[in-house]
Amino acid sequence: MSTTLFDRIARLMRAEGHGVLEALEERSLLLRQHLREAELALEEKRARVAALAGEETQLGDEIERRRTRVGELDGEVALALGGGRDDLARFGIRRLLPERRALEQAQAQREEVGRSRMRLADALAAQEEAFEALRLRARALLARPASCGDPDALFAPEAVSDEEVELELLRRRSEGAR
Repeated sequence: MSTTLFDRIARLMRAEGHGVLEALEERSLLLRQHLREAELALEEKRARVAALAGEETQLGDEIERRRTRVGELDGEVALALGGGRDDLARFGIRRLLPERRALEQAQAQREEVGRSRMRLADALAAQEEAFEALRLRARALLARPASCGDPDALFAPEAVSDEEVELELLRRRSEGAR
């Protein structure tokens, strides 16, 4: 009878150990999944920055075409006025004014797209930096052996040495002096 009791206790302890390991494995899988999702979000943001840069380039090309066209129409109006042909000058001005408006709109649109791209690029840079720090920390957490008795040990904060604190302080002071 005592062997049966000991067998039951042994089975319970093994089951408890397996449960803890499953919990740790589940948490590490969740951590890896969250890292993948964060990386995908960064990729989407990079694609949006690239799309805005492409749109900005296209608008720049359109602006150059419109500037050329405005120059041509200005020349035609000047030629008509120089030849005393007010009717042709009016005709040229009717074509010139909408082209100037379109040029101004394209310039304003390119400026807005440029501002949007810069804001998004700044946010992306900050998020990439934070992601890299998170990825390094996650790798360290996943690489170290977790305590079998504590499933929360995987997410316990790491101890920071005094030397690391001093180095970070010196780095920030040197960046502030620039």
